[in-house]
Amino acid sequence: MTETGGGTALRERLAAEARAAGFVSLGVCRPDAIPDAKVRLRQFLDDGHHGGMAWMTERAAWRGDPASLWPAARSVVMLAHSYAPDHDPLADLDRPEHGAISVYAQGRDYHDLVKKALKRVARWMVAEAECEVKVFVDTAPVMEKPLAQAAGIGWQGKHTNLLGRDFGNWVFLGAIFTTLELPPDAPEGEHCGSCTRCLDICPTDAFPAPFRLDARRCISYLTIEHRGPVDPALRPGLGNRIYGCDDCLAVCPWNKFAVEAADIRYHGPHRAPALADLAGLDDAGFRARFAGSPIKRIGRDRMVRNVCYAIGNSGSARLKPVAQDLCDDGDAAVADAARWAVERLS
Repeated sequence: MTETGGGTALRERLAAEARAAGFVSLGVCRPDAIPDAKVRLRQFLDDGHHGGMAWMTERAAWRGDPASLWPAARSVVMLAHSYAPDHDPLADLDRPEHGAISVYAQGRDYHDLVKKALKRVARWMVAEAECEVKVFVDTAPVMEKPLAQAAGIGWQGKHTNLLGRDFGNWVFLGAIFTTLELPPDAPEGEHCGSCTRCLDICPTDAFPAPFRLDARRCISYLTIEHRGPVDPALRPGLGNRIYGCDDCLAVCPWNKFAVEAADIRYHGPHRAPALADLAGLDDAGFRARFAGSPIKRIGRDRMVRNVCYAIGNSGSARLKPVAQDLCDDGDAAVADAARWAVERLS
C-alpha cells in the first residue's frame, strides 16, 4: 500500500506512537538503502572474522540484501530501545570474586521486551494505514545497524555498535518491515572524529582497525557464542567477564546523552553474581536461576566454563578449591578451564 498526501503526517504520528511505546528514536529507510552492506559482509566472512557463527554464512544472501527478505516490503521502520545502565559497568571489573555480566543481560530477555513494544507500534500501523507488517528483533537475518544508520537513527562507531547523538550507544534495535511507503529519512553520518577510546580499552585487541571487529577475539563472542575451550592466550584478557563485555560501550563519550532505560526490567538480578555460587550450578539450577534471561541460551556448561576462567584470573586463593571441584567435570571444556584455573592460582 502507498500512503499518499498524508505521508508526512502519518510519519509524525508514528513517531509519537513509538515514543509512547518506549522507543527513544525512530527512522525510516527503503529496504534497498544499504547496497554496500553485501560487500562489507562478504569481506567480514571471507576474513573469517565471524568465527564459529556459521549461521552468518548460511543466511548471508538475505542478510546482505534486506529487500530479498520480504520483497513486498516498501519501507523499513527502525527503532531504538534504551537499556542504559544505572551504574558504571566498569566498576564490576574491580570485584574479582564476582562475575561481570553485560548490562543488557542483567535483567529480562530483551527479545521479549523489545518485541512487545515493536508489536504495539506495528498494530498501530496496521490499524491506521491498513498495511502489512513484519517485526524483527535480532532473530532474523537483518542487518539492523546499517539499516538504522540508513534510517538516520545513528551511526556505527569504531566499535561497530550503533550510537546516536541523542542517546549514546546503550540501545537495542528493532525493525518493522512494511508494505506502506513512508517518506525515508536522511542517513546519519559518522561522528566519532579522532576518538579511539573504544579501540584502546579492548582487553583482547578485537579490533584490527577502526570500524572492524574480529569476533574471534571479542569477549562477547568468546563467552557467549564460542563452544569448547577458549584459546589460552586470550583467557587472561577475559578477566572476570563471564557473559559478554561492555568495555567499548562504556567508554564512549556520546553516552553523556544516554537516555534512561525504556523498561525497569532491564535492571535485573544478574549483576555481578559470586563466582563460587555459579560454579556449583547443575543444569537444573542454571535453568532455574536464569529463567527469563538471555543468559539461559548459553547453557550451564558454557557459563561454568566462563566462571572457571574468571576464577583463574581472580588471584583469590580461596576460590582454588571451587575450581578443583570441577577438574573432573563431565563437560570437557569445563574440566579444562577448571584445571587452568587451579594452575593459575597455584
